[in-house]
Amino acid sequence: MLPIALALLKTMRPKQWAKNGFLFVAITFDRQLTHIPALARTLAGLVLFCLLSSVVYIVNDLVDLEADRQHPKKRNRPLPSGKLPVPVAITAAVVILLAALPTAFLLSRSFGLIALGYLLLNLTYSKWLKHIAILDVLVLATFYVLRVSAGVELIVVTTFSPWLYIFTIFLALFLGVGKRRAELNLLAEAANSHRPVLGGYTLPLLDQLMTIVSSMTIITYSLYTFSAENLPDNHVMMLTIPFVIYGIFRYLYLVQVEHSGGAPEEVLFSDHPMQITLFFMGLAVLVIFYLFHKP
Repeated sequence: MLPIALALLKTMRPKQWAKNGFLFVAITFDRQLTHIPALARTLAGLVLFCLLSSVVYIVNDLVDLEADRQHPKKRNRPLPSGKLPVPVAITAAVVILLAALPTAFLLSRSFGLIALGYLLLNLTYSKWLKHIAILDVLVLATFYVLRVSAGVELIVVTTFSPWLYIFTIFLALFLGVGKRRAELNLLAEAANSHRPVLGGYTLPLLDQLMTIVSSMTIITYSLYTFSAENLPDNHVMMLTIPFVIYGIFRYLYLVQVEHSGGAPEEVLFSDHPMQITLFFMGLAVLVIFYLFHKP
C-alpha cells in the first residue's frame, strides 16, 4: 500500500501546489498578514485549492495517459508507468473532490464559486482548450488570476490594488509562454506528437510573445509601485522593481540559454539565483508594508 500511496502523492504534484501561493497576494499586499482570522481563512483556502489542483492533476494524467506513455519525461509518472493503478487514481479524485468543494462553499459562497470555476475551467482545459494555440496560455494565465481572486474573497479587503490583477495576468502569460518554449525546444521535431498544441507554435513566435509579456510584466508592476493607494507616500515600494526585473531576466536566461524552465515550480525549487531573488523581494515587501509603512 505504501508504494501506491507514494505514487498517488506524486501524482497529486505537491511541488505544483506552490502556484497556489498566489492566494496570499491579497492578504500580503492588503497588509493583513498579522490579522489572525484572515490568515486562518487564507490558509484554509490554500489547502482547498491544493486539493482541487490535485484532482485536476489526477484527471489530467488519466486523460493524457496514452500520450504521456510516449513522452520522454512524462512516461515515468506513476500513472503512465503503471505504479499507480487507474482505479485507485479515479477513487482518490472523487473522494478529494467530494471533501474539498463543499468545504470551499462553507468558507465563503464567492470563494466556493471561484473554486468551482477554477475546477471546471481546468477540466475543460485538460479536455479541449489545451489543444488550441494561444488560447491555451491565456487559460493558464486565468488560473493565476482566479487564485488571486480567491484570496481576495477570503478576507475583508481594504485597499487591494487592481494593478496587481494586471501584473498577475502578464506574469502568468510570461510563465505560460516560457513553458511552451521550453517544451518545444525539448521535444524538437517530435513536439507535435507529444503535445499537439505545440504544432501551432514556432520558437520565433514564442520569443516574440515572451518579449511582449515580459515587458508588460515589468511595466505593470512598476505602475503598481507608485500608483496603488495603500503604499508609502515616499514611493519606497519602487525599490522592489529590480527584483522583478532580475527574476524576469533570469527566467528568460533559463528558457533561452540553458533550455530549462519548462515548469515554473521546477525553477522555484531548483534555481538558487531565483530562490534568492524571491526571498529578498518577499523580505523587502514585508519590511515596507509591515515595519515602515504607517497606517
